[in-house]
Amino acid sequence: MSANALRGAAAVVGVGQAGMGSAAGYTEMEILAQAAARAVADAGLRMSDIDGLCTCSASATMWAMPVAEYLGIRPAFIDSTMLGGSSFVAHLLPAIQALAAGVCNAVLVCYGSTQRTGNVNRAAVGKMRQVLDPQPYETPYEPMQPISAYALAAARHMAQYGTTREQLAEVAVAARAWARLNPEAYSRDPLSIQDVLDARMVCDPLTVRDCCLLTDGAGAFVLVRADRARDLPHPPAYVLGNATAVWHRQISSMEDLTVTAAAESGPRALRMAGMSPGDVDVACLYDAFTINTILFLEDLGFCPKGEGGRFVADGGIAPGGRLPVNTNGGGLSFGHPGMYGVFLVIEAVRQLRGQAGERQQRCDVALVHGNGATLSSQSTAILGSAAAL
Repeated sequence: MSANALRGAAAVVGVGQAGMGSAAGYTEMEILAQAAARAVADAGLRMSDIDGLCTCSASATMWAMPVAEYLGIRPAFIDSTMLGGSSFVAHLLPAIQALAAGVCNAVLVCYGSTQRTGNVNRAAVGKMRQVLDPQPYETPYEPMQPISAYALAAARHMAQYGTTREQLAEVAVAARAWARLNPEAYSRDPLSIQDVLDARMVCDPLTVRDCCLLTDGAGAFVLVRADRARDLPHPPAYVLGNATAVWHRQISSMEDLTVTAAAESGPRALRMAGMSPGDVDVACLYDAFTINTILFLEDLGFCPKGEGGRFVADGGIAPGGRLPVNTNGGGLSFGHPGMYGVFLVIEAVRQLRGQAGERQQRCDVALVHGNGATLSSQSTAILGSAAAL
């Protein structure tokens, strides 16, 4: 079956979050289970209805097995592919294929992390990752990853296209403006461009305000076939397109520091959906660092390469701007529990349902874009309301 034949074949019908910001006293499994239970209940289902599972973790290589055990389910379909923060967007297409093939009837996609309050020895974790995921051309120089990689991309974009520090700061300021409309956001205090520029430098040219938050949090969503989705409590968010692309692992193997594999995943997902960037009402982009948003706006086709800085300038992606981007506050202000991709999908679904409160936009088409590792894995999804089918 071709990807195009799967357009609109499945929909997200339930979403849930738990432990956002600080989950002191809870394990990552416990808050994952809370988010999963909320997503299943939001879908109007019971946990016993779940027969498909997509999950992964940075702290465990066989995470799907203890998750299934803890939730008390016996899934007929499992996907635990680990691509970093983009994983939960990349899970969509395999889940849809399994649903379309009749392998399962309801797929739970879930994630949880207590990286802020959990008892984690970060030095030991870093050493373990070097063994399990060696990067031979970088590790010997002990870069401060992942920020060193993103700072490198930012510096190159500035040198090649004249992007300014102020334009990078616009991304953080816009995210905070959206977060101030979201009572669930972790950081809601005012933030100005000057605040970003004056913040502590972490890795030139990026200050601490150019970097995502370090929070706890868990998120989950439930997928079912489209015919079943129409009978469940909330308006379905149909998956119209999804594509994933990986061009490199370590940043030193990236052919062009200003072009990511989103330049492949975006057009493929839009082609599957039969749409163009101009059809998108809301964009949810993985903003681990301010440079991410600029790169993805370019690579996904919202503006020409090199024009991302000018696109975000003067509040271009803030409330009231030309394109609503990261309406929940993003990884920069809403929260970032290690891998952020699942929360992109949750926010898109809320916008499509009209459940986003003060930050609600007119939305029939939402683009979700996940990023993993050091600009390494890219996954794009197009979600739409019934009007977009």
